[in-house]
Amino acid sequence: MSKVLIVDDDLSFCQTLERGLSRRGFELASQQGGEQALMWLGEHDVDVVLTDLRMRGMDGLALCERVAANRSDVPVVVITAFGNYETAVAAMRAGAYDFVSKPVDLDQLAFTLERAAKHRALTEEVKRLRKNGKPDGQRHQELLGSSVAMHKVHELIDRVADSETSVLLTGESGTGKEVVARAIHRVSSRRDGPFVAINCAAIPEALLESELFGHLKGAFTDAHANRAGLLAQASGGTLFLDEIGELPVALQPKLLRALQERKVRPVGADEEVPFDTRIICATNIDLDAAVEEGRFRNDLYFRINVVQIELPPLRARGMDVLTLAQHFVEKYAKQAGKAMTGISKNAAERLLEYSWPGNVRELQSCIERAVALAQFEEILVDDLPDRIRRYRRSQIVLSSDDPGELVPLEEVERRYIMRVLEACGWRRMEAARILKLDRKTLYRKLERYGVRPHRKKNAAAAATADVTEPTTPTPTTSSS
Repeated sequence: MSKVLIVDDDLSFCQTLERGLSRRGFELASQQGGEQALMWLGEHDVDVVLTDLRMRGMDGLALCERVAANRSDVPVVVITAFGNYETAVAAMRAGAYDFVSKPVDLDQLAFTLERAAKHRALTEEVKRLRKNGKPDGQRHQELLGSSVAMHKVHELIDRVADSETSVLLTGESGTGKEVVARAIHRVSSRRDGPFVAINCAAIPEALLESELFGHLKGAFTDAHANRAGLLAQASGGTLFLDEIGELPVALQPKLLRALQERKVRPVGADEEVPFDTRIICATNIDLDAAVEEGRFRNDLYFRINVVQIELPPLRARGMDVLTLAQHFVEKYAKQAGKAMTGISKNAAERLLEYSWPGNVRELQSCIERAVALAQFEEILVDDLPDRIRRYRRSQIVLSSDDPGELVPLEEVERRYIMRVLEACGWRRMEAARILKLDRKTLYRKLERYGVRPHRKKNAAAAATADVTEPTTPTPTTSSS
């Protein structure tokens, strides 16, 4: 919730603004004059100052100058008379962040105040990252980020770490599922045992059985010696099965039996070998849909999905984008032998605006490139890839003063469905639940839109047009 200080010598006008803005989610305080406002600011913190231009005693211009000199971290929004361009320019020169004209449109004012509050939060975050690099109170150092979404992940890691329960990590590609698996292993009672990882999609089906279960000498061509499989190699520790949704159907019952019996039969062997291994699996596909379509066994699904941890996409992690970006700047600047302080404010704004379909992996690549190209101590906008510099977030138009921007109701529905699917990482079961649609109804709509329901679509391609940010009656105050 953003906190706003209203400064005006007209008490009734202050009260009107307080009532309107409180209904829109702001926390309000008010002072009847510039001098009182400066004294109040000396003892209290606030996200934005909203002041009238014309006041008895210290006017709005003088207040802007004093706030800019003494509390430069606090943006000032000035209310001016309608059409008074000269005074608006003077206010900006005095240090004002923005201005609004009378008569005040409360929706537009709320939008301006929230933008100013986010500007302050961004500026403070950039300063903090340059100074500290990492957020305070980080529980799992390999998992950078202090957003609400990541707090939930940290909490689940702590709760599940010391149990022997199988864990299923879900989320889009590049969200850091192996990093989470290693974090679980590191804080578990098995931390002194091995951590073994395998990508089920990266090994041919003919070899995957041998990799998992092992083989005896002579079991097949090139089997020149006995070899323990990964289930046995990870005994006493953790086996991470990445891309479990790509496990061939023929191997699924064999893995299920191994997990149930805690024994494995190597290829070519007559006897089973016991193992003591904790299993953590990961997938970026919709396993519920895969079960329904017969591509994944439901009994194996229930065996591996005892506790599920869903990793949020980077676009849903707010300021974590900058925390991670700063970490990568430090990493690659050190490798390149460059003395770099971090990221410029304008570049940080672009990073926060971008949707990151490739998630943390894409961000890491982006920052590595930017560091390589950087000519100054900061990453500038020009150092970022074209797709980030030119990106504009796709929005759904709910209201507009321009009839040319309005679209048919069916098009609004299509855009919203595609937006929900993008937010859900194209997990159709989850999207259907949010939309309160029957799964088959959702599939029919996707077919009508030309989107095949069994294919995973790149989230970056979901945006179909650049449209105006909707003006809502009650703007939220979330910073993420």
